[in-house]
Amino acid sequence: MSKRVFINKISAVLPNEKISNAEMEDVIGKIAGKKSRAKSVILRSNGIKSRHYGIDPETGRFNYTNASLAAEAVRKLFNNETEINSVDCLVASTSLADQVMPNHAVMVHGELKNPPCEAVSTSGICLCGVTALKYAFLNIKAGESNKSVVVASELASGIMQSGNFEAECEHKLEELGTNPEIAFEKDFLRWMLSDGAGSVLLSNEPNSVGLSLELDWIEITSFANEMEACMYSGAEKENGELVGWMQFSGTEREQKSIMSVKQDVKLLNDNIVRTTVEQALSQIIKKRKISPSDYHYFLPHYSSHYFRERLFAGLQNIDFVIPQDKWFTNLTEKGNTGSASIFIMLEELFNTKQLKTGEKILCYIPESGRFSSAFMQLTVV
Repeated sequence: MSKRVFINKISAVLPNEKISNAEMEDVIGKIAGKKSRAKSVILRSNGIKSRHYGIDPETGRFNYTNASLAAEAVRKLFNNETEINSVDCLVASTSLADQVMPNHAVMVHGELKNPPCEAVSTSGICLCGVTALKYAFLNIKAGESNKSVVVASELASGIMQSGNFEAECEHKLEELGTNPEIAFEKDFLRWMLSDGAGSVLLSNEPNSVGLSLELDWIEITSFANEMEACMYSGAEKENGELVGWMQFSGTEREQKSIMSVKQDVKLLNDNIVRTTVEQALSQIIKKRKISPSDYHYFLPHYSSHYFRERLFAGLQNIDFVIPQDKWFTNLTEKGNTGSASIFIMLEELFNTKQLKTGEKILCYIPESGRFSSAFMQLTVV
């Protein structure tokens, strides 16, 4: 008989003091010494007013690694070392780890220094936090784990700093004689992403005192069979196909900013709602027999306020309208923290709202990497 799975505690870490829109270029820098022409337009569209970076604004140096940020979120789940030592499974995920190898989870385990345990890392972009959660969920459900920790973290600022683009700008000036501005698909994401970590403690029993969230199901769907890559790093896109970083020389990688995060904005706008909402949720409605009236809260992870009304229209198109007064998001104040976003939203909902036993929560997490989607149902117990 499969076990029930409960989220017993949720934590979030947002590094350093919040950074306003006006302060962003002071922290991550101006490319070629010039202010971005796209910044104000992008920020007006995404609706983000503040975010956090793992960079000391006084020195301009990092005072976090991705692994240390994740470890801090995990520590916040526990009152003492004895509690953290009882964890038998650690699942850690991020879009961009501090290194290519070894995997992110063992680096987080190394930071925590808790006793030997199963350590697993999942790969992806916004969705990898949920794939990590599903691993832990199934592990407990199968009786293979009694107490699992999941953590998703992002240190996106490391790839957004202006210094990463200087070689490309110099190359454009020297070789091409053009204005040394980076392409829009790279500049776009400098004003969209921020740093943060979120963690959850899972077990096969609800809290003896207070509320827990029962994890009912997680549905994950990829549409890579029909869609080309939209958001990527460590590659260049040529004729719709990705050419990986190992195909370029070290000089080419610098001159083309190959390791930067890029997004095909037109491809995103044309397809993100159609695939990750309309197609994905239509399948889940049939499988899970769910109705909009089932839910007291809807937690959508969208990267920009621009997509809020488009998401609502997508729900209308499949006759699954959840009124917007039931929606909960903290994008405006806490920024887009990628894979950590859903945990940072859940942490605030769980710790600040007066949740009631029996209330159901629907979470939506899309990923534009090659168009994937996750929906998750939680019940307050």
